[in-house]
Amino acid sequence: MQPIGPLMHEHRLIERMLGILEKEKSRIQEDQAADTQLIDQSVDFFRTFADRCHHGKEEDILFRDLKNKSISKEHQAIMDELIEEHILGRRLVTELDGYNNHLVRSGNGSVNKEIAGTIDKLLNFYSEHIKKEDKDFFHPVMAYFSREEMSGMLQEFDAFEKELLHEKYLGMIRKLEENPVS
Repeated sequence: MQPIGPLMHEHRLIERMLGILEKEKSRIQEDQAADTQLIDQSVDFFRTFADRCHHGKEEDILFRDLKNKSISKEHQAIMDELIEEHILGRRLVTELDGYNNHLVRSGNGSVNKEIAGTIDKLLNFYSEHIKKEDKDFFHPVMAYFSREEMSGMLQEFDAFEKELLHEKYLGMIRKLEENPVS
């Protein structure tokens, strides 16, 4: 299997979350209050799974290894765009989290329109970003790697995921220890 297999599989999971958010956006646009718990879970999903895990594997492993290759100017340009897009994705998730936190704190539904707007931006962003990676980047760049290199990347992906899981929950335990619930 090539390293793009797991990355593309992760895209399908991200698309499923986008489908859930599409329905939430429609609900909000029908003048219903945003589901703050759903938005909170979405923020966690995008921060932990889509960004830290998925984009982490891309940036910390695939892109790192591509930087050691003589890749075409076209592929380099796309890789640079993808890195910038990852930054934009983080900003959009932070924006969504901010609006959601405001709604939770204030109880004032005046930010529902902003939440729906940010969801719309996320939907558009991820749809185009995933399409670019799947169609224009992933398949062509695999030609730069030998089977052994691809196998090594897959092993690194597995190790990355295991470390991420421990990192996430170790951090949660530390916070709970520092600020125990009364």
